[in-house]
Amino acid sequence: MGDEAAREGVRRFLAGLRVGDVCHGTVAGVSQSEMSVTLDGFPGHPLGSVGWSDGSWQRSFADVAVVGRGITGEVVAVDLDAGRVRLSTAATENPELWAFLKRLRPGELVAGTVAAIETFGVFVALDEGPDHPVYPGVGFITHPELSWRRFEEASEVVEIGERVSCVFLQFDTWNGEARLSLRDARPDPFLGFAEGMEVGQRLSGRVTKLLPFGVFVQVADGLVGLVHVSELSAVPVTAPEEVVKIGDQLTVLVTGVDRERRRLSLSLRRA
Repeated sequence: MGDEAAREGVRRFLAGLRVGDVCHGTVAGVSQSEMSVTLDGFPGHPLGSVGWSDGSWQRSFADVAVVGRGITGEVVAVDLDAGRVRLSTAATENPELWAFLKRLRPGELVAGTVAAIETFGVFVALDEGPDHPVYPGVGFITHPELSWRRFEEASEVVEIGERVSCVFLQFDTWNGEARLSLRDARPDPFLGFAEGMEVGQRLSGRVTKLLPFGVFVQVADGLVGLVHVSELSAVPVTAPEEVVKIGDQLTVLVTGVDRERRRLSLSLRRA
């Protein structure tokens, strides 16, 4: 069989697979990060792969990734161009969890309790569905999805044990968790504030942060605008510290309102 015919055979076989299908196969090779799998029904070439994060949560990757071992995995991605299918053995070991996560729909509101606060995000134990076999909660909120307002630490937004309602974003098949947004479940304060905002309007606010390119000024509860360094003074400055310091109360002029990107541009020198 020629190369083109072989590639066509691979494409035809993979075209018959769908995300959520359960496949059986045999481990054909092992690397540090994944194992290749020869799928039942296509013995000529190892088309399947199981990454270390898609492996068993009950056993170590080294225990599962043994050449010649038979495995069962759920299809989580099919790449026809690359001729590969990504499998998850964690999915087939935790059918109740996977079934629950696949029932959720983007935009659906789910409720739960904050179970853990980490530097990379917040885990939420959901009211419905099973517990997660590895993480403190089935739900997970990344930092950008915690709040419309600026914050330094997640603990400024939520605390452990707090009840929250969140919008379901997507099923994260890598970690077997529900990606959530606490921010989207609450009104965007910027849109309400910007409703009647016009260029040329004067505002009062407090300097909250100094950066090399400018100054952030809080003009309402949780709402900040940027005064670019070029808008700090009529006299050119090289650093914001030459003009203002954190905590200063300023009167600034609105020079731009970008509702789509939620950005408020301000000027001190023109005020």
